[in-house]
Amino acid sequence: MTAVAERTTQRPLTSLLRFATAGSVDDGKSTLVGRLLHDTKSILADAYEAVERVSRARGAETVDLALLTDGLRAEREQGITIDVAYRYFSTPARTFILADCPGHVQYTRNTVTGASTADALIVLVDARYGVVEQTRRHLAVAALLRVPHVIVAVNKIDLIDFERAPFEHIAADVAAHAAKLGMPDAVAVPVSALEGDNVVERSERTPWYDGPTVLELLETVPAADELAAVAAGGWRVPVQYVLRPQDAAISPEFREYRGYAGRVAEGTVRVGDEVVVQPSGRRTTVAGIDTADGPLTEAAAGTSIALRLSDDIDVARGDLLSAAGDAALPVKNFAAHVAWLAERPLRLRERVLVQHGSSLVQAMVVGIEGKLDISLPGGTLDASIVPGDDPERTLELNDIGVVTLQLASPLAIEDYGNHRRTGAFCLVDPQDGNTLAAGTARAAVPGTGVDGYLSI
Repeated sequence: MTAVAERTTQRPLTSLLRFATAGSVDDGKSTLVGRLLHDTKSILADAYEAVERVSRARGAETVDLALLTDGLRAEREQGITIDVAYRYFSTPARTFILADCPGHVQYTRNTVTGASTADALIVLVDARYGVVEQTRRHLAVAALLRVPHVIVAVNKIDLIDFERAPFEHIAADVAAHAAKLGMPDAVAVPVSALEGDNVVERSERTPWYDGPTVLELLETVPAADELAAVAAGGWRVPVQYVLRPQDAAISPEFREYRGYAGRVAEGTVRVGDEVVVQPSGRRTTVAGIDTADGPLTEAAAGTSIALRLSDDIDVARGDLLSAAGDAALPVKNFAAHVAWLAERPLRLRERVLVQHGSSLVQAMVVGIEGKLDISLPGGTLDASIVPGDDPERTLELNDIGVVTLQLASPLAIEDYGNHRRTGAFCLVDPQDGNTLAAGTARAAVPGTGVDGYLSI
């Protein structure tokens, strides 16, 4: 390797936070996003002028900030959000990627897509109506996807004259429902997205509220990578690519180089750590950690690296490298929650492909145990499963169900509740390659499954 002094991973001055918005139709999701962009001065002058012109053409007295995110023509014509709109902005404290998700029930799959990689989810509630079925639906999606932080923006507080009692009633209702779903971090904030109260700046019209604004929460909650870096378990590095230079003209010191490139999914890997390669189960140690900026002595979650191993063992794209003290275990059948995203239904015994990290494995759906009824006001995730033994049971578009999958080859897929990055997967149509479902593996149970591999 080149003579570059090894260094230890350093925390960046600004960190990246991914967050999404969700809520019922007309709760003001896009307006809230537009307010965040406007009040953080993240809008280009020409973009603001264009929105201003459209607002005037519609006869609006003020600029409709929702137009900053509702970019599709159909969205602007109907005044609703249809697709997930991604926007990027930054403040001196942090860089943000936001996903403005639709509110309609028929676009639940879009909400799942937007929330699947989110570090935080802002759920909007209309202060006039409180918690409704779609609120419970979005909280359930956040619980299933283990979104680390949920911010409940009780919007349109100006339409109830900034009264304290309705807000506190909604906040208590949200807290009770979140507790039943196993969500420890759900914070309610009274806001007016239209007028800017408690979005970026604190409002003088809510003197009874002494908590943080929406932006203050977004700037201070730890991102998923920061939480994963200090996870109680061992580290995980899914192998995305094997680096093996083939050019004969390359420098002699690199001709024998073999590195396993990937992004640290969890924990902190260090030079000298013992490694287990799954699904093969082979063991070795970390000989070096390389990055585009030079070698490291350790690398935390979120860092893209290439690991050099002490022994010349068989490691391929799709394998999972993990700490020997808390190694991932290969499985050949497992149960999972899946959000069905396809127009056609999922049927029992259907053959699918499981995309787990960079692995793509053939599988069969051997069980459809039930679907989640997240319209129930007081149910937990488990209690809301609608059971049944109907052999013709299917999952339809936007359904969230519990299925059992049998794999043709073992995968080191883990309980999503403990390992968010290595417990997530997608189901893919083997015929056309389209994504069918987003899934999260469920908790492990004792015993062995097919061919002696563990079942989860």
